[in-house]
Amino acid sequence: MKKNHALAYFLEDLWSRGFKLSDEDVRFIYFGKNSANASEWKTIIAVKITLKFQQAFDPSFFISVLEHIAKPNIKSKRQAYQSIEERVSSSKLPLQ
Repeated sequence: MKKNHALAYFLEDLWSRGFKLSDEDVRFIYFGKNSANASEWKTIIAVKITLKFQQAFDPSFFISVLEHIAKPNIKSKRQAYQSIEERVSSSKLPLQ
């Protein structure tokens, strides 16, 4: 898989597994990626976390997570997940 297409493949895989994101959701994911200047792997993590906690795609939750992990000091997937865990445990990330 090419790194510059990882997000597209991930979204396609979600679709094939039965999780149907709308075209509007997909456009919003790419909009969020570009506005947060986030890498594709961070965007994928933000989508995964959004779907895990919200059980559906919630744009505001997604942006909150993405902006949090898009910080330049987060350099690995492990750091991204740890940062989210810390934020959730300190109740800074709204869980609806």
